[in-house]
Amino acid sequence: MTTATVELRHYGHDDLPGIRQTLIDVHADAYADDMTEFDERFPWFVDHWGGNPGFACVIGYEDGEPVGCAYGAPAAPGREWWREHLTEPPADDSTFSVSELMVRPRWRKTGTAERLHMALVENRPEALAVLLVDPGHPKVQALYETWEYRKIGNRQPFPDSPNFTVMLRCLR
Repeated sequence: MTTATVELRHYGHDDLPGIRQTLIDVHADAYADDMTEFDERFPWFVDHWGGNPGFACVIGYEDGEPVGCAYGAPAAPGREWWREHLTEPPADDSTFSVSELMVRPRWRKTGTAERLHMALVENRPEALAVLLVDPGHPKVQALYETWEYRKIGNRQPFPDSPNFTVMLRCLR
């Protein structure tokens, strides 16, 4: 299998009812060996993010089968994940929050994650992209660093969530 055969499809807020179960199914497969109680609330997160009018999603398909996805939404001004970690906000602080990037095991290490991520953020009007990485996955953080993200701090958004690494990237 090669990434050349993975077709990327873009979706928005109005498409959520048609893709919701696909996102849940991809998550279940992507995290089947590492599911935590926090991860079991994933359907709530899909609805939360998908409820944002600026919700954007990219799903990769190979022969009609979903192989991975990435989604997020513009951050509410003043509530960006990076704000508590920078003393000087950037001149343009418009931010796109990358909430999820998941690839099913069979398609990992094929370049699919990077293609999904780039398709999600490449034409965004925001100046910045921010994401959270579980510190228990240093290889994932290292991968994001190759995509020009930099660690700026840590954040624990929920009492039962990891104390995530906050990573920031300039989009333009």
